Amino acid sequence: MAISSEFNKETNTLIINITGSFDINVYQKFGESYKDYLKPEYSIIIDLSETEYMDSSALGMLLMLRERAGGESSSITIRNCTDGIKKILSTANFQRLFNINE
Repeated sequence: MAISSEFNKETNTLIINITGSFDINVYQKFGESYKDYLKPEYSIIIDLSETEYMDSSALGMLLMLRERAGGESSSITIRNCTDGIKKILSTANFQRLFNINE
């Protein structure tokens, strides 16, 4: 499990990559990855291309990120989900709260 992030100054976009399991064990690192990028003019992309597992605590972390980033006015995209993770996000109706891309 690993969290890495990179901020693109040209596009004001933070990309957070999650490798392995997205669960309670990455809570602190996930929060640290975005804490300095919660401005309204910033976009956030969560890249799950290397995420093998996601549990309910990950859903909670995503909801907390959304709230801290401005709620409905935030720009958060979740991309590169596996079929299993897409099903979890769909079951939780996250497509209503986040932009979810293939």
